[in-house]
Parts: sequence; structure tokens; C-alpha cells
Amino acid sequence: MKIEFWSDIVCPYCGLMDHRLHLALDRFAYGDQVQVVHRSFQLHPDLPRSGVTQRELIGMAGAPASTVERVLRPIERAATAEGLTPYRTVDRTLGPTDLAHELLAYAADQGRANEIWTAMFRAHFGQARKLWTADEVLDFAAEVGLDRAEAAEALRSRRYRARVTADQREAQRLGARGAPFLVFDGRFAVPGAIGTNDLLAVITKVWDESHPTPHLLPVVAGADGVCTPDGCA
Repeated sequence: MKIEFWSDIVCPYCGLMDHRLHLALDRFAYGDQVQVVHRSFQLHPDLPRSGVTQRELIGMAGAPASTVERVLRPIERAATAEGLTPYRTVDRTLGPTDLAHELLAYAADQGRANEIWTAMFRAHFGQARKLWTADEVLDFAAEVGLDRAEAAEALRSRRYRARVTADQREAQRLGARGAPFLVFDGRFAVPGAIGTNDLLAVITKVWDESHPTPHLLPVVAGADGVCTPDGCA
């Protein structure tokens, strides 16, 4: 079974859903047979490299200041209740995530995609880390054990830029208007964040439909003879 998970590392619902996905798969009996594929969806590609605060971004978007207490603080409280702490959705800086996503694509080629995505979410929301410039992204890469020189060459050459762009284009083709956006075995989509129990229910439904449980057929009449490995009677 494959779960494709489109997200952006500055999206607070995405970081929370990454945590919930881990929780759901830990509870799922066949979790070790589920492949999670992270894909990129950039939310604010036009922000300055220097970054802007969350409150500044709210103002730039023309949203009311009440968005902080109405939307963002509840996400923090939900994260804390689910064991994800600290989780800073307000007291942080946001910036363009193109280079971060290109590093994540490089990490995928090293076989470390899921681990590094989770680490990047934790760095940003747990430590309010800025990951907008090449130096910031490469410092993070070195901290999580990626080869800094190889990562620097990947960013310098921009060889993963097309992959990042293709990820977003594919999500939009499938109907995504934002992130998070999850697709299960290419058959069901979940646009937005849902709770761990609901997420587990979706995973179970998709698994059960793809792996039907064998059942005995009803017997409509007896028979006089039958042969088994032990002989015929």
C-alpha cells in the first residue's frame, strides 16, 4: 500500500499530519507494509529569503489578526495534546521553501526521505528554524547526517528543481488546492488535516479493499465422496 503525502514544511497542519501519520501507522497491524512517499507543495514561493514573521504574513494576506487565536493557537494545543511539543505555529519566521524541498528530494535519493521530512518539520516547528537560504538548508543537512558537500552541489546545480515543480503540478492535477494533501493507493484523496483515528480508519479501509479476507463459501448440498491428502472416502 502506498500513501503519497504532499506538504510544505511551513504548513502547521502538515507537520501535525506527519506526526499523526506516524501514530496511525504504529497502530496499524500492517504498518510495515505501507510505503509513505513525501511530495512537495510550496505554499509561499514568493516570500523574501530573509523571511517574514507569521503575524506579518497574516497581514500580507489580508487576513484578520484574530487568525492567530482562531486558527493557529488551536493547532499548537492539538499538537501538545498529541505529544508533539514544542510546536510553534505563531512565533516563527516563514520564507520560500524551494531549496528546502530540493534538499528533501536529494534526501529521498539517499533513501532517507521520511526521516528527513520529519526532522525538518521538527526543526521548523520545534525550534522555529529558518530554512530559506542555501546556508540555512545546508547547516540543517549537516546536522541530520547528510553529506554537506554533496547537498551543496545538488542545490547549486538545481537538479531537483524540476522534480519539486512536478510534484506540485501533479497534486494540482489531482485536485489539491493546498496542503496537506494525501492520496491512498491512487484511489482516495484526503485534502486537509484529519485526526489520527480518522486517518487510521482511512488506511484500514483502503487496505481491506485491496486485501480482501478469504472466507468459506456456504455449502448448499452434501456429497457422497471426497478425496483429501489422507485418501478418499
